[in-house]
Amino acid sequence: FDLFEPRKKLNNIKLYVRRVFIMDNCEEIIPEWLNFVKGIVDSEDLPLNISREMLQQNKILKVIRKNLVKKSLELFEEIAASENKDDYKKFYENFSKNIKLGIHEDSTNRSKLADLLRYHSTKSGEEVTSLKEYVSRMKGEQKYIYYITGESKKAVENSPFLEQCKSRGFEVLYLVDPIDEYAVQQLKEYDGKKLMSLTKEGLKIDDSDEEKKKLEELK
Repeated sequence: FDLFEPRKKLNNIKLYVRRVFIMDNCEEIIPEWLNFVKGIVDSEDLPLNISREMLQQNKILKVIRKNLVKKSLELFEEIAASENKDDYKKFYENFSKNIKLGIHEDSTNRSKLADLLRYHSTKSGEEVTSLKEYVSRMKGEQKYIYYITGESKKAVENSPFLEQCKSRGFEVLYLVDPIDEYAVQQLKEYDGKKLMSLTKEGLKIDDSDEEKKKLEELK
């Protein structure tokens, strides 16, 4: 997976054992979706003569990898929670593709990564919204998190597919990055709410309780 652009290096982590440089570009030390994270790992527990082949089976390296992912996610969450919204905006502009690739590849951390996603929507205006914010605005009778995919925000906000949701006051997320569809296929749901594409064949938006009541009264 090339994130739709050429990549020069597999990752930016240098591995040392007791302050002796062993190698860089160690594929086992950090997952591909975190290839933008730079740093040095200095282990006291690995043997100095360890080879790439041995690293693939090494349990210590698996622990190091798990901790690197954990620390990275904590840092990203910290940036997302920052009072300075521009900090996360800049981070997301640069690395949103990596977050989405992580959702596609990392089932263990999928829910944490989903919290980091940001999208424009029918109710967000020029700002972006998180899935958590979307769910907090969902109407009582709304069962799904609705989204629409397309080439650009401009292209999707004029789509006739939006009308069913708009008429019921349901918010729709705009997924306009090519990798979004891959991520959503794996994510499937958030906070117990299934993600639903408006362009899904045969989709019928549920009537609200009020509309059902009105229909009953008309019978």
